[in-house]
Amino acid sequence: MTTPSDAPTENSMRRALRRARDGVALDATEAAVLLQARGEALKDLAASAARVRDSGLEAAGRPGVITYSRKVFIPLTRLCRDKCHYCTFVTVPGKLRRDGHGMYLSPDEVLDIARRGAAMGCKEALFTLGDRPEDRWPEAREWLDAHGYDDTLAYVRAMAIRVLEETGLLPHLNPGVLSWSDLQRLKPVAPSMGMMLETTATRLWSEPGGPHYGSPDKDPAVRLRVLEDAGRSNVPFTTGVLIGIGETYGERAEAFFELRRIQRSYHGIQEVIVQNFRAKPDTAMRGMPDAELEELAAAIAVARHVLGPSARIQAPPNLADAQYALLIGAGIDDWGGVSPLTPDHVNPERPWPHIEELAAHTAAAGFTLRERLTIYPEFLRRGEPWLDPRLLPHVRALADADSGLADESANVEGRPWQEPDEGFTAYGRTDLHTTIDTQGRSSDRRDDFDEVYGDWEALREAAAPGMVPERIDTDVRAALAQAADDPTRLTDEQALALLHADGPALDALCRIADDLRKSVVGDEVTYIVTRNINFTNVCYTGCRFCAFAQRRTDADAYTLSLDQVADRAAQAWDVGAVEVCMQGGIHPDLPGTAYFDIARAVKQRVPGMHVHAFSPMEVVNGATRTGMSVRDWLTAAKEAGLDSIPGTAAEILDDEVRWILTKGKLPTADWIDVVTTAHELGIRSSSTMMYGHVDQPRHWLGHFRTLARMQQDARAKGVEGFTEFVTLPFIHTNAPVYLAGIARPGPTVRDNRAVTAMARILLHPHITNIQTSWVKLGSEGAAEMLRSGANDLGGTLMEETISRMAGSSYGSYKSVQDLIAVAEAAGRPAKARTTLYGEVPEERQAAARASDGHLPELLPVLD
Repeated sequence: MTTPSDAPTENSMRRALRRARDGVALDATEAAVLLQARGEALKDLAASAARVRDSGLEAAGRPGVITYSRKVFIPLTRLCRDKCHYCTFVTVPGKLRRDGHGMYLSPDEVLDIARRGAAMGCKEALFTLGDRPEDRWPEAREWLDAHGYDDTLAYVRAMAIRVLEETGLLPHLNPGVLSWSDLQRLKPVAPSMGMMLETTATRLWSEPGGPHYGSPDKDPAVRLRVLEDAGRSNVPFTTGVLIGIGETYGERAEAFFELRRIQRSYHGIQEVIVQNFRAKPDTAMRGMPDAELEELAAAIAVARHVLGPSARIQAPPNLADAQYALLIGAGIDDWGGVSPLTPDHVNPERPWPHIEELAAHTAAAGFTLRERLTIYPEFLRRGEPWLDPRLLPHVRALADADSGLADESANVEGRPWQEPDEGFTAYGRTDLHTTIDTQGRSSDRRDDFDEVYGDWEALREAAAPGMVPERIDTDVRAALAQAADDPTRLTDEQALALLHADGPALDALCRIADDLRKSVVGDEVTYIVTRNINFTNVCYTGCRFCAFAQRRTDADAYTLSLDQVADRAAQAWDVGAVEVCMQGGIHPDLPGTAYFDIARAVKQRVPGMHVHAFSPMEVVNGATRTGMSVRDWLTAAKEAGLDSIPGTAAEILDDEVRWILTKGKLPTADWIDVVTTAHELGIRSSSTMMYGHVDQPRHWLGHFRTLARMQQDARAKGVEGFTEFVTLPFIHTNAPVYLAGIARPGPTVRDNRAVTAMARILLHPHITNIQTSWVKLGSEGAAEMLRSGANDLGGTLMEETISRMAGSSYGSYKSVQDLIAVAEAAGRPAKARTTLYGEVPEERQAAARASDGHLPELLPVLD
């Protein structure tokens, strides 16, 4: 850990202890010093940590209470693709066969453990398993194939559902490293999940001989990303630090500070385990000394000071050598899971203490032992979006109504795991599509503004580097010449120079883009007679740019019934529409099959209507809620009537920007995967970019390059891919990220011209239709973009709620004549089109001419 010369001086220890006593925030250097406190210094440190703990318990409404979870341990598989040098849990296929075991526990074995646990009053089923064993072991892959599972996580999900339905235990899932999409798959079946951070010391993973060398899932950067993704996904998450595996005190302190950073940003860590290393025979680290209990106590106390009073800090009681008072005195408030039935499969040589014994030792230290559930009371009280509606009945059946802890008298029995009964019930402000223009919003922000989006101060720090403009030294004249001669040969440096262009250079750029537009698609300005139908605005994703999303209890919240959706489609058809564009919030009560129902309702009412619907975020939501793959879900949606998808939810396809703009929306890689899969299935999409917030031209360039590459790949596969690119200027007025003082007030006119022109140039010849947004820019602004490379005005919309909720002042619909007038203002003719840029049937054109594409009367509030 340290050499004598690295040991703290008496002065540094005294100063750090004094700051801890005084409640002053510690820095990493002081934390590293205090991690070495022993003897009297440790008593001093522990006393101040205990006071911090006690104030937190008081604030939580359970003073003097230390909790534990009564659980069973379900070792679903002991195979793993990692090779941790201290682990005895993981084994190999040959040994499992010799011992008469399968590669995975069978469903009967899983349920037998769970049923016996339920009979003994357990309420948690802890699923523990190795990381993605099918990636390393053919035997694991064969077992999964033989039993009909795509991967290990599919089996985890299936078994979690069966445990819920057949035994009543609440699953807590520890399947190792999870991607953002994995978390979406598993969230509906488990109230909580977990993964130990262990350490942030990269060298212990990257250097030969390190405890994590050769283990791809133990890269600290990967594990920190999992914790962030869990927070973004609103998953109550357990994590922790393993001390004594070769890290320095400074590295140990860094791990606690990283956990604090993530907790401040996302508020998703429900407990932190501080665990001491214990050497085990038959492992590569069998000769490594155990972490001493005073070292563990110091780590607990420092964790308490760094993480604060609201943190729930746990130490496993079976690793404490009966020194319960020492650990309680250092600041823990939880003993973790304790099983009356199953051993600790990770530390099999260390049996659990009897719960009565644990209660007696806890009482001897002046505390009361209380049983909790796998989800902590704080998260249960938060409600949506931290607990999936399908899990709520299971959790409430076992929770004490007053404290949120476990109801120890509750009957543990299986209950159906199913979608809420409400389904498509119309409620709320369903006239918002009209009254947004006449009455406006009820308020400029949600009541939970300060909590729902994460930590605003941390976001300001994260956004600051990306907001700094770049110095561009590239010769703009040479870049303009290249753009005019052959835009496909523009270098990134030249493209960036042009994205920064202003004055005469910007005018020249727009002329080049306009000339290119004319040579590729001609002079006709296209538009579509379409209706937007936003079927709900209830959403808990936490997009910081979105003013449309509401909680179900907010004054402006609404959900349409299926009949209302179909009625709006039929009304649009009557006035000449060829398309409905349907998107909505990620409503927790709508099942994953709701999207099929929406598409089917429109097609049944108006068979000829093109259904352009469901953003990639909605596709992922539908897939994860149904347990289907994205490909299977899209296939089913197509069969239900889906014709194409909007390429929204893209924002900026750069996660540096993305994680400032949104808390929980899908990452760039997942957006690309959804859209690529849709294209492969013959489901075409638009593409979009929202700009003018916390982004810079370098982000726009990366976005354009990504879209062009995707379109090239689609064409190489023989599929059509994108229909158009849509510029979406950021509407700042009511956007939370702007109200918090982080984002710019939308793009400038210069930005709009440069983005439109460069979209034409950089996407050439792959995406030939460039659309401008009248609802965001107004008629004059849209006409200017038509002179800067755009050739499409989008649609009549008929109702537009999302931009109007954000503060756009350009109305919710335009008539056909309005759109023709915009084209004429740019000196160009206008022509109606279909979604796929085809010819509009004469019958549809006649209906549009007769009504001017204008709804005679918008639908009332309720049926």
